[in-house]
Amino acid sequence: MRFRLGVIFAAACAVGSMAIGAAAKAASWPERSITLVVPFAPGGSTDTTARVLASGLTQVLGQPVVVENRGGAGGNIGAGLVAQAAPDGYTYLFATNAHAAAKRLYRDLPYDLKRDFVPVAQVVSFPNVLVVGTDFPAKTLEEFVDYVAGKKGTVNYGSAGNGSSHHLATALFNRMVHGDMTHVPFKGGGPANVALLAGQVQANIAPLVEVMPYIDAGKLRALGVTTAEPAPRYPDVPPINTVLPGFEVTLWSGVLAPAGTPPDVVERMNAAIRQVLHQPAVVEKLTGMGYSIFDEPVEKLGALYDEEIDRWGKMVEISGAEVN
Repeated sequence: MRFRLGVIFAAACAVGSMAIGAAAKAASWPERSITLVVPFAPGGSTDTTARVLASGLTQVLGQPVVVENRGGAGGNIGAGLVAQAAPDGYTYLFATNAHAAAKRLYRDLPYDLKRDFVPVAQVVSFPNVLVVGTDFPAKTLEEFVDYVAGKKGTVNYGSAGNGSSHHLATALFNRMVHGDMTHVPFKGGGPANVALLAGQVQANIAPLVEVMPYIDAGKLRALGVTTAEPAPRYPDVPPINTVLPGFEVTLWSGVLAPAGTPPDVVERMNAAIRQVLHQPAVVEKLTGMGYSIFDEPVEKLGALYDEEIDRWGKMVEISGAEVN
């Protein structure tokens, strides 16, 4: 009996020591550099936004926050790597709505969004923009819908990969107009837009921040936005739903941590991100990129992500999008 009590006491002490050790680590966080994994190629909207956030967090946290691009498989390669990372508060995923859609879009994923991650913060929401080359025959949204619906010519569309917002938004558009556009996936939004500029694809429905420089420079023509209201940056570009009632796609980016990350660390990272998002210079830059900024505490994020997983899953079904 004494032996059993001794074992129980020793085990209890060990558990207590582990808890104290974990609490001590959380209290001293961060002690070294933090990695923010962007699961897409450099140059796209996700990468651009993550770098703005990482720069601000470096100042707020007093430790380097390093962006690491791990593109491929529609964002799933990077997400899988973060899911397997140590839950110590030093590795995060810069997630997008593509990850909410992935569960319905892919049969075999290297992660489960609900099981393998905890939400840390929502960062921004924003529209996609339908863009074509300046020499494309359709000059307006109405003409583009008519062109695609009437199958008047070849239309290949680029995307940041299977399951990306580019892919799902354009597949939904194609389904609604009964067109036959062909999907050409790339390893990020940047390469997809380079292909559009080079004439390798004829259209993209890309995040606003990715195509603003080309629109402003007159290299691409904006025909419509995917949100219910016009984008403040381009008030004369009509919402696609004015021609296709019911079409609406709103994008977002957020930060996730591996499951098991200490709650205190998650709370502190959430507070740091929200602090960055209140900085005037950051607000000016993000709103100048066409973004709306979030300010949500941790306790509200679970329900928000559940809603997004359900919403984007339904969009996959409606769009008929499939992994090639």
